[in-house]
Amino acid sequence: MEKIFKALGDRNRIRILKMLEVKPMCVCEITQILGIAQSSVSRHLAILRDSGFINDKKEGLWVNYALVAGTDDIVATLMTGLRRWGNEDRRIVADREEAYVVSRAEICMTA
Repeated sequence: MEKIFKALGDRNRIRILKMLEVKPMCVCEITQILGIAQSSVSRHLAILRDSGFINDKKEGLWVNYALVAGTDDIVATLMTGLRRWGNEDRRIVADREEAYVVSRAEICMTA
């Protein structure tokens, strides 16, 4: 239970969860939106994965991160609440709008 609440104790991890409500995303897409170092994003993703909120799946060159469906009762209950929370927060709304249009192909071509 401590891992679960620790995962929700950081604003960037909340932002990531809200972005993943839009679609599965790779590290480079999340990094682009958050504007923080890729190593920090990877650490946040590891914490979210280890606490049961997200999973990762390798698809070709990409590792996609997505919200976990059918998680344990505690995570499922918290995710239900989280889906309703934050929709009025300007930063989260902007993150979600960017998540719709961010393109890993464009990011990797310019890198």
